[in-house]
Amino acid sequence: MSQDPSPRDPSYLTYPWQPLPPEPPKPRHAPHREPVGHPSDLRVLRGAYRLQRRTATLTALGYFTLFLVLSAFAPRVMTSTVTDGVPAGLLLALLQLPVTWLAIALYEHTARRHVDPLADRIRRTAELDARRGAVR
Repeated sequence: MSQDPSPRDPSYLTYPWQPLPPEPPKPRHAPHREPVGHPSDLRVLRGAYRLQRRTATLTALGYFTLFLVLSAFAPRVMTSTVTDGVPAGLLLALLQLPVTWLAIALYEHTARRHVDPLADRIRRTAELDARRGAVR
């Protein structure tokens, strides 16, 4: 089986006295630099975000579930009066809004305390890696 000669092969040239064509320039590669960040940083961030979601969700959902369980299985507690003819069920229902606000406040607090600092650190190291030209 015959192979086609390459353009740099002397038998490929039209005139034997013709000089060889110049070699194509080799691509320049940037030196390989290790990234500054660690792969476990994203795992830690996901874990902190998961804890944040669970805390806020269980706060709001836990209270609502408690309200439903009391409504279904403890009707005497829900119909008992607290003060001046206000039933405990109505009071617990009205407390749902402040408990939801508490869940939002917990979400914000855990975001500022745990998730945002991790995300900022990862963002800074990613920017540093980009400036250095590191490749993962």
